[in-house]
Amino acid sequence: MYLKDGYSLLLKHRKPSIPFVLPTRHLEPPPSSPIPEPHVAQALSREHDVTRALEYFQHVATSTVFKHTPLTYHIMIEKLGRSNVEIDSIHYLLQQMKIEGVPCSEDLFICVLNSYKRAGLGERALKLFYRIKEFGCKPTVKIYNHLLDALVGEAENRFHAIGAVYENMKGEGLEPNVFTYNILLKALCKNGKVDGACKLLVEMSKRGCVPDKVSYTTVVAGMCRDGRVDEAREAAKRFGVESVVSVCNALVCGLCKEGRIGEVFGLVNEMVVKGVDPDVVSYSSVISCLSDIGEVELSLAIFGQMVRRGCRPNVHTFSSLMKGHFFEGRVGEAVGLWRFMVLEGVRPNVVAYNTLLYGLCCNGNVDEAVMVCDRMEKDWFCRPNVTTYSTIVHGFAKAGDLQGASETWNRMIDCGVRPNVVVYTSMVDVLCKNSMFDQAYRLIDNMVADGCPPSVVTFNTFIKGLCRGGRVQWALRVVDQMQSYGCFPDIRSYNELLDGLFCANGFREACELIRELEERKVELNSVTYNTVMYGFSSHGMQELVLQVLGRMLVTGVKPDAVTVNIVIYAYSKLGKVKTAMQLLDKITAGKEFCSDIIAHTSLLWGICNWLGIEEAVVYLNKMLNNGIFPNIVTWDVLVRGFFNKLGHMGPIRILDDILGNGQYSI
Repeated sequence: MYLKDGYSLLLKHRKPSIPFVLPTRHLEPPPSSPIPEPHVAQALSREHDVTRALEYFQHVATSTVFKHTPLTYHIMIEKLGRSNVEIDSIHYLLQQMKIEGVPCSEDLFICVLNSYKRAGLGERALKLFYRIKEFGCKPTVKIYNHLLDALVGEAENRFHAIGAVYENMKGEGLEPNVFTYNILLKALCKNGKVDGACKLLVEMSKRGCVPDKVSYTTVVAGMCRDGRVDEAREAAKRFGVESVVSVCNALVCGLCKEGRIGEVFGLVNEMVVKGVDPDVVSYSSVISCLSDIGEVELSLAIFGQMVRRGCRPNVHTFSSLMKGHFFEGRVGEAVGLWRFMVLEGVRPNVVAYNTLLYGLCCNGNVDEAVMVCDRMEKDWFCRPNVTTYSTIVHGFAKAGDLQGASETWNRMIDCGVRPNVVVYTSMVDVLCKNSMFDQAYRLIDNMVADGCPPSVVTFNTFIKGLCRGGRVQWALRVVDQMQSYGCFPDIRSYNELLDGLFCANGFREACELIRELEERKVELNSVTYNTVMYGFSSHGMQELVLQVLGRMLVTGVKPDAVTVNIVIYAYSKLGKVKTAMQLLDKITAGKEFCSDIIAHTSLLWGICNWLGIEEAVVYLNKMLNNGIFPNIVTWDVLVRGFFNKLGHMGPIRILDDILGNGQYSI
């Protein structure tokens, strides 16, 4: 463990929600004269800090000169809901309203439902709805619509609950409107029931509710997400909405997702011919797709075309462009795009900030990412979320910087942001990299208590850390314990174990594990076979490498570049250099994947040791003619081969052959 002098590792735990009854010391004494409602409402609205706003709210409530009104309750509840942190406090305020006899309006009840929706708490929204009459509020179509939307937006599948709520709505004699149907269409498409959504479109019309652009766009987008893009295009024509820009955008996104770039451009041109102006969503979708596949220059060209046509780029456009530049390692240009976006008056949102942070961290600029996070924490309109902090913690974890990761974790907790499984996993990673395995194990235990159970990725990270740290027996026990946490080992779990066992010379246990996996019909992948072959190869068991290769081919697992490197090395060590040369030539001719310099260097070693330095020089020239250039290790192999053969050939002649009479340089 490496920490700066004066520092200690102390990870903070998530604070409980703010209790409704708060101490009011350090505040001014309650006023003696009555306070007008507008004064309290304005004070609550202006206070950005939700904790201080709640303190003021309670401070006023304890006085005898003001009784909270529906308006002040609404402002406070909305502020708590938008903070996305103090959700529990909303329940306390509703209970207080009930005790004081303050009626809950339709708008306020919808505000609470929307707060639960933003927090992904659809089930809590449903439970609250069943108690709606306790708060002096009656169900309306509008309230039902917001409840359905909260259930659709939840990460967990609440499809059955949505159906029950819809039936309940009809049972109360409330007539669904177009917004209701659009939410139901969204729910059907989200659950892969696109055909059911198409039937619902017909039912809407029969019930006298005409589908709107949102209805058709939802169904077309659902088909595209299902991989039925061509069918979606036919449906758009059948519905007569092929000229609706939002429908066209859904089709553009679908084609982009399938990588059909030529058809994307064709569709955009078709839109222009039909008089449908591509909007910012159209262009941003194309730019995002091009950025994802590394076509940065082309995405910039589309950006230029977009601006020339008078379509103002938005934050999503710039985020996509930045993402593409970061993926290509063009950090300076990506940051330049960020500055240009700000100069153009486009306000960054949390997604844009997180894109910038991710790019900086991936390219090793974690300190700059921390400074960006500092700015976010001071921006009341765009506060950091869990993705923000998880990105920075992951950046520190990659670098093995425990101090930086711990400080970021503590900042996250101080800001009231609840850690998710990604942040926990990154912390497990950095703790393992600093050989703090006991602390990593305790952190995994804490995940359960915090309502964030560890995933198989969390355990795989811990297993990998243990194996790298020589704690293979502990790693074996962890695999056995995973089931008690509701997780099951996957092939990566076993790959990490195999690698750890071979590194610890546990050949017998590794072979037993492979046999056990085969008996249990666990599907082995190329990484499994490569790990086993490398384990045997690194301990001089080259014959076993070739046996494993044979089994790999028989089972239908496709070799990759790593497989080739290991096999070429094995053949070279066994003296089967001609076979290695034939294999490498076949692979190069097949163009299934490019052989790298590692394979060629292994082969050159074999040629030097079994065929002689002259043959090695011939092969070197062949490599150079094929555009494969030696690295320092390749030259080292050749120089060692030269010194081993000094007795058979003059040194000057050998050096001339290797260097090509000055054509190549070391």
